[in-house]
Amino acid sequence: MTTAALAKDFTELLKQGNDEAAAAKYNADDIVSYEAMEGPMAVCHGKEAIKRKGDWWRANHEVHGGSVEGPYVNGDQFAVRFKYDITPKATGERVVVDEVGVYTVKGGKISEERFFY
Repeated sequence: MTTAALAKDFTELLKQGNDEAAAAKYNADDIVSYEAMEGPMAVCHGKEAIKRKGDWWRANHEVHGGSVEGPYVNGDQFAVRFKYDITPKATGERVVVDEVGVYTVKGGKISEERFFY
């Protein structure tokens, strides 16, 4: 599968709200995830750690709406833009999150994801 084909299917799953299915299908077992923040989830190693990060995020945020744009492909990488209207449960303050995820594909799987916001 080409990077473009993987990116298209991955992004379509995200647009349908199936982020868990997208990750299960396309994340490499040894994927590394980098967030633009400090703390214990700033860098996650492995498919299971990233799943736990996603579970934490869903449990701690109320999502009111959003959009997923892309993919934008260049070589073995692609980018996806996310805009979400959320309320973090810890603060109760409604905010709009605008971020870009850059994904690197190796061996037909996503080996790295980096988020910019």
